[in-house]
Amino acid sequence: MSNMFKTALLLAALTAMLVVIGGAIGGRQGMIMAFVLAVVMNFASYWFSDRIVLAMYGAQPIDEASAPRLYATVRRLATRARIPLPRVYLIPSETPNAFATGRSPEHAAVAVTEGIMRVLDEDELEGVLAHELSHVKNRDVLISTIAATLAGAITYLAHMAQWGAMFGHRGDDDEGGGSMAGALLMAILAPIAAMLVKMAVSRAREYQADATGAQLAGRTSGLARALEKLQMAQQAMPMAANPATAHLFIVNPLTGRSLMNLFSTHPPLEMRIARLRAMRV
Repeated sequence: MSNMFKTALLLAALTAMLVVIGGAIGGRQGMIMAFVLAVVMNFASYWFSDRIVLAMYGAQPIDEASAPRLYATVRRLATRARIPLPRVYLIPSETPNAFATGRSPEHAAVAVTEGIMRVLDEDELEGVLAHELSHVKNRDVLISTIAATLAGAITYLAHMAQWGAMFGHRGDDDEGGGSMAGALLMAILAPIAAMLVKMAVSRAREYQADATGAQLAGRTSGLARALEKLQMAQQAMPMAANPATAHLFIVNPLTGRSLMNLFSTHPPLEMRIARLRAMRV
């Protein structure tokens, strides 16, 4: 199944969820408004998703003069991956993490936190950057960023449905409005459905990006050690991240053992590290 087909399927699935939630909130009018919102969100998520996500985390572009070793590593890996040099951003956060975004290798960006620059050594940082550039090479970033943008919209509408249900809102039955129970059901199920879609998109891709990244870097040890450090740092100093964008990061920035962890978009770090240790590059 091609990435473009998967992207179209994802857009269709999340658009359908938006329309159903809109119907639960406001009947036929709600469905129409939700469909219009879905069209706008689809357009924005395709063309501007990278800017939206980078702005959410206050990421600032950095030039080669400011971070020569970082740029040298990114350029070396991009050359090996045979992709254009992506834009490089720095996120003002002490929690070590990183992500890639953009609609294509020609319009890609990689963002790293200030913390990751301090915590990881050169080989470990190379492993992380190789993982992120693998997402770019495999064109995972378009699907992941679209999922982040639309899932955020679905969650917002689901909260509206929840508040409408709590205050006894009912749509006009003649206009196909949903009942209070229907609105409450959608408020519960829609975020879960959005997470399941993201999980289907992300989990297998993390394993693939780990393997491809290890091949780009020429070793598995750097990325394996980096994941161990990132896991410990994330537990000690959680990152204030939007759940709709959590799947973009190399390690899950959300912490805790709540029920929502069942819908984590990342495979367990222990399994990722074990797979890397067992690889031969």
